Amino acid sequence: MNKLLIRIACALGALSLMAAPAANAADAKSKPRVHVKYPSKAAARAGSRPHISIRTKRHVVEADMIGGQPNLKSSAALVFDLSDDQPIYGKNTQNRTPIASITKLMTSMVVLDANLPLEETIYIDAADYDSIKHTGSRLGMGTGLPRREMLRLALMSSENRAAASLARAYPGGTPAFVAAMNHKAVELGMTNTRFVDSTGLSSDNVSTAEDLVRMVKGAYDYPLIREFTTTSAHEVETVAGRSLQFRNSNGLVRDPRSSWEIGLSKTGYISEAGRCLVMQAKIAARPVIIVLLDSWGKQTRIGDANRIKKWLETKLERKPVG
Repeated sequence: MNKLLIRIACALGALSLMAAPAANAADAKSKPRVHVKYPSKAAARAGSRPHISIRTKRHVVEADMIGGQPNLKSSAALVFDLSDDQPIYGKNTQNRTPIASITKLMTSMVVLDANLPLEETIYIDAADYDSIKHTGSRLGMGTGLPRREMLRLALMSSENRAAASLARAYPGGTPAFVAAMNHKAVELGMTNTRFVDSTGLSSDNVSTAEDLVRMVKGAYDYPLIREFTTTSAHEVETVAGRSLQFRNSNGLVRDPRSSWEIGLSKTGYISEAGRCLVMQAKIAARPVIIVLLDSWGKQTRIGDANRIKKWLETKLERKPVG
């Protein structure tokens, strides 16, 4: 009898062990999973914390606001109210970081300040090819376009060879052009900014969110920069008669359903800089400048911009202008 009781007890124990994993699995399915997105190296140096989201079976819950402030994924950000000439939101605004193709706003100002003929044809040369990141381009060797179109493509679709050709065709060549970029930065009060090329492909092109507000304010004074950066798409015809289609690198400008009122826009990306975006826009009838640097996801700079817009519409809609 004792042996029989022992066998029954062992069988019951085995059954309970078999049931335990199934019960644990059921519990696991019912509980939300917590996902941690660690910041980039640049963000970690800036003191950013890991981004945490809670994933349930059907959706991810992420707060657009934390403590009355927008929950941004960009490592550095600045929102500047042009009506009051005051910042209204800041995050790591003095951190010096690579700015990628945001550089091209300075490139365009230097080109236009030189009063060079905009209808003069510039030809793509081997010197305009990207030897840093080895990015591609549809502007092949010998492609000829008016300086105006090279400028448009550099601003609208962030065309690197176009930006490089503009610097090379400057009086004194690329070295003189880069010197003019740094001189313009000093003129605008951008004391924490340095340029080494006209494209932004070099990670040695650095600035801060505070300095970039100054650069956007300066660039907004140029009608062509406002026009070219807010053109959603454009077709160019080369000297050889070839037609090429280009589109704006900012999805908020391209989207016909967008509720944004954008007066100036520029995107940027290299691995060292992350995803960057600067804009001048009207939100709740007030002109603002938005600077977003080192955003760690492909679409998060757009998400951050939309979070800022939502926050500002609530914050500014009852605030009188002036």
